[in-house]
Amino acid sequence: MAYQDVFERYETKYFLTAAQKRALLEEMKGRLFPDQYGRTTIRNIYYDTDSFRLIRDSLDHPVYKEKLRVRSYQKAGEDDVVFVEIKKKFDGVVYKRRVAMPKTSAQDWIDLGIPTPIRTQITSEIDYFIKFYDGIKAKAFLSYEREAFSDRGEPEFRLTLDENIIARNTDLDLGSGIWGESLLPPGITLMELKASGAVPLWIARFLSENGISKISFSKYGTYYTDYLMTDTKTERSVFYA
Repeated sequence: MAYQDVFERYETKYFLTAAQKRALLEEMKGRLFPDQYGRTTIRNIYYDTDSFRLIRDSLDHPVYKEKLRVRSYQKAGEDDVVFVEIKKKFDGVVYKRRVAMPKTSAQDWIDLGIPTPIRTQITSEIDYFIKFYDGIKAKAFLSYEREAFSDRGEPEFRLTLDENIIARNTDLDLGSGIWGESLLPPGITLMELKASGAVPLWIARFLSENGISKISFSKYGTYYTDYLMTDTKTERSVFYA
């Protein structure tokens, strides 16, 4: 049986300054601990149509949106495991389904259209996605350094810290090196809280006491608006949506 994951949760995002991050790490002591991945450099390949229909639809703030990406937690060789993920958001709830397979198998399936021998509900959803968005192809490489933490008392709650977020639209290979355009100013960390319901009281109190407000930020969306849209290449501005 193929290894696969299913997630259904709320995800909220925040920007932290260097000082706020230091204060958070101090507040987290004894509460949160590095998860199974710890600190990693995550690589993603995002797929879209030639007209960038998926990200353009997302920019319109729909109630429902979806995307397809292939992710690795290391520089992926031909036989290393990667994750083919379909991510949907409806009415504020994030639904993510993914299936693990060797990098070459993922490329054959998603890039070349060779049917995967793995037959599950998730692969069927991804097959439908590919057929519906006829002609999708790799459009962006996006990577970042992530520190991931979990709460042993509340296993459904996770906290991640992303830094050095960069993207490019060439050399779209999970086995390639890390280089590209930076998407955030120096010293800024993107924090994400992932929970099936309300976040723990201590983190809500920390956010309030430190004046940290929720933001709406898309890594792929920021790259698209700042570097791929011809009318915005001369003036960068972080995309909130």
